[in-house]
Amino acid sequence: GKALLPGEGAAMAAYVQSGERIPRRGEIGLASNEIDKYEKLGYVMSGSRHARMNAIRERKENQVYSAEEQAALAILKQEDRKEKEERTLAEFRKIVDRTLGPGATE
Repeated sequence: GKALLPGEGAAMAAYVQSGERIPRRGEIGLASNEIDKYEKLGYVMSGSRHARMNAIRERKENQVYSAEEQAALAILKQEDRKEKEERTLAEFRKIVDRTLGPGATE
């Protein structure tokens, strides 16, 4: 997305794919389980108390999800086009075989 810094989207996608919490500003360098441990101990981590920061984090997470969904959709579309092309070629081969005789397409 446009609001992400270079490499930020890929890093967040790695967190999302592994099921981990994306670190907020000030938490960089800590693992997700360390952040959770500190929050359970009662520490208020950066961004936890700010609605605006949470909104930004959620928007960036959604951008990552959207990018992953778009990539998956592109792969599906490509597979569908390939299958359609193969069906069309098979139909043309049948027509050529009927018209010119078997083996004419080889």
